[in-house]
Amino acid sequence: MEALIPVINKLQDVFNTVGADVIQLPQIVVVGNQSSGKSSVLECLVGRDFLPRGSGIVTRRPLVLQMIHIDPEDRKTAAGEGEGQNGLMNDEVKVEEWGKFLHTKNKIYTDFDEIREEIQAETDRMAGGNKGIVEDAINLKIYSPKVLNLTLVDLPGLTKVAVGDQPEDIEIQIRDMIVHYISNPNSIILAVTAANTDMATSDALKLAKEVDPEGRRTLAVVTKLDLMDAGTDAVDVLCGRVIPVKLGIIGVVNRSQMDINNKKEIEESIKDESAFLQRKYPALANRNGSAYLAKTLNRLLMHHIRDCLPELKARVNVLSSQFQQLLATFGEPVGDKSQTLLQIITKFAAQYCATIEGTAKNIETSELCGGARICYIFHETFGRTLDSIDPLGGLRTIDILTAIRNATGPRPALFVPEISFELLVKRQIRRLEEPGLRCVELVHEEMQRIIQHCGTQELLRFPKLHDRVVEVVTSLLRRRLPATNNMVENIVGIELAYINTKHPDFADATLVNMIVESSERERRRGKNDAMVEPTEKGDKQLTKAVAQMATADGIVAPKNSRESLGSSSWVPTWVRGTNPPPPGAKVPTTAAEAIAAATPPMQQSPRTERKSVGLNLLPDVPDVPQMRKLSTREQRDVDVIKRLIQSYFLIVRKNIQDSVPKSIMHFLVNFVRDNLQSELVGALYKQDAIENLLSESEHISQRRTEAQEMLEALQKASQIIGEIRETHLW
Repeated sequence: MEALIPVINKLQDVFNTVGADVIQLPQIVVVGNQSSGKSSVLECLVGRDFLPRGSGIVTRRPLVLQMIHIDPEDRKTAAGEGEGQNGLMNDEVKVEEWGKFLHTKNKIYTDFDEIREEIQAETDRMAGGNKGIVEDAINLKIYSPKVLNLTLVDLPGLTKVAVGDQPEDIEIQIRDMIVHYISNPNSIILAVTAANTDMATSDALKLAKEVDPEGRRTLAVVTKLDLMDAGTDAVDVLCGRVIPVKLGIIGVVNRSQMDINNKKEIEESIKDESAFLQRKYPALANRNGSAYLAKTLNRLLMHHIRDCLPELKARVNVLSSQFQQLLATFGEPVGDKSQTLLQIITKFAAQYCATIEGTAKNIETSELCGGARICYIFHETFGRTLDSIDPLGGLRTIDILTAIRNATGPRPALFVPEISFELLVKRQIRRLEEPGLRCVELVHEEMQRIIQHCGTQELLRFPKLHDRVVEVVTSLLRRRLPATNNMVENIVGIELAYINTKHPDFADATLVNMIVESSERERRRGKNDAMVEPTEKGDKQLTKAVAQMATADGIVAPKNSRESLGSSSWVPTWVRGTNPPPPGAKVPTTAAEAIAAATPPMQQSPRTERKSVGLNLLPDVPDVPQMRKLSTREQRDVDVIKRLIQSYFLIVRKNIQDSVPKSIMHFLVNFVRDNLQSELVGALYKQDAIENLLSESEHISQRRTEAQEMLEALQKASQIIGEIRETHLW
């Protein structure tokens, strides 16, 4: 199982080269307050003094430290990976321990003071020289026969107050950085707390508990055991009686600042630590100290890697498949540009036609598109709109009556004039033109939308070609729009040009007249049954002058009434009236008075006022016909016209509902479908423009390169994981 940690180190190297964090690798993350001794713990694990030291915040960038154990006989092979400082191949340099940075490629550092200086220089280069922090990690490998295989991440210490160039929200920035690393479910949290502080106030344990509430991957380290107040000890803390930690609590003793200044060796410091633990905590000495910490971390990391490995392998395989598909969508670099252009044009035209026909491979399930939407426009939108149009909408009874009167001229009509029917029905038919033109507009919009559905990934690789394709198709649709609109207008114009009253489905006027008269007779019969015969009462006040005038006009009174002028039933109603004159009324005695009495009263126009009483006793003719109660014949004529208009309008509406979709399909949809490819080839396939059209966008090119690098890294990672045998896991 010792081979598992180097495997993870290799995987980390592979993914560091592509700069991606797509795989969450097992690693140990060191968390603690500022100056709590995190860097000292790492130096004790390595056994060499190589980290920047000082007061205040020293670690200002994450440091990914890979400790790799090597056997002495293997050091020449391990070292021979690059050039040394003096330009010599490293297999000629006899070294036991050395370091390598990722950002310096294969340069070997045999002097650990130079490693410290390089860490400081790289930190200042990215974070500045005045206490600023950045999230970009420094990757360092330490090869030594004295270390155990471990991978640790040293993070900036938690702080409260901004100093130097640090922003005011430095506490939040550091906290977010730490949470980002410890939120990785494959990481082990090494929470470092100083022994001379209260364990209950440890920010490191608090953060660890937030992301790992069950404590399955948290190990606590208590530093500075030798700096506790006199009379106190850390027995309760180390035994977990203050705050229990599942993976345990390990105490260590760090070098003091004086020891560092005096360049006290780590090995000597570890011996002093062991002596202190034997003297101060004899019962706990074998379970504390830097050596025990290194072994514990090595064991925890190996078991943790073993548990994470199956999921890690599955994750690598899934990502490899995803990046292969992504790379396929970006396509290969263009070889023969002429052939590529023709292929793209042909594929776009075929997909456009397939979307109209409904045979496209990628069928939309969220909304109607293409031919299905055009069908919906024809039969749902346009069809229902026509069905909702009332044949007699906007046509008043007085309008019909006025049209009948205007069609007869000065002569009273004996029959309903045909010209009035044509005039009125044409007015109604014109209302069908606007829905037809709107239907053309909706289909044109859908044909435009289909372009977006056909934007293949190959076409999107070349933005200039995509824009030109959209421009050509849009131009073709725009050119076909006037012809289609003219055809729809002509369809309505054809219906208006000739009113075919001999249409087989049209009910002629004779039949309509019979239906109207039949209904009129039934209505009269119902009224006659309820009527009461009026009482006949003679008008005894009719003078002889009136009788003589009636005789002179050829009106002969009944014999039994000539003797008695009181019986005036033969006199018109407007002469005698329906009621006898009131008492005291003057009875006409002369012919002039009788004529005046026999003249019907004049009807005043409601729109004019009589200016003066003159010889002209007729009122002004109104400009607009006034509503009044229609006579029986007028009502019958109006009903006949209404029935004829309704019958003929339904015939025309049916014709237009059938003809408009056919015209749109012929003049717009089918024409574009049949001529699309030839239009695209004629407009785009030009030798002088091919180079410009197939110029790939920088965005697509960059993404293809990134996807290719990531795919290679994943394939290499899959190969590394595949080399692990089942026997290595136990």
